[in-house]
Amino acid sequence: MIKELDRINELAKIQREKGLTEDEKIEQKQLREAYLKQIRGQVIHSISNLTVIDPLGNDVTPEKLIQNRKEGNKS
Repeated sequence: MIKELDRINELAKIQREKGLTEDEKIEQKQLREAYLKQIRGQVIHSISNLTVIDPLGNDVTPEKLIQNRKEGNKS
């Protein structure tokens, strides 16, 4: 689980109940940005490891994806 999620939810609850202070609004924005960055990273990682197989069993993974995978392995 993503560590910032509990605090994001806590701030959302406070926002609904009584509103947030300016410091809490800033914190909420930073936490949301960090959360989205982690999610995007997970999605990119998952997609970069996909192999596409057509109904005949042929590997039809896009060349760009294969190339990105090779470049990622060099790092």
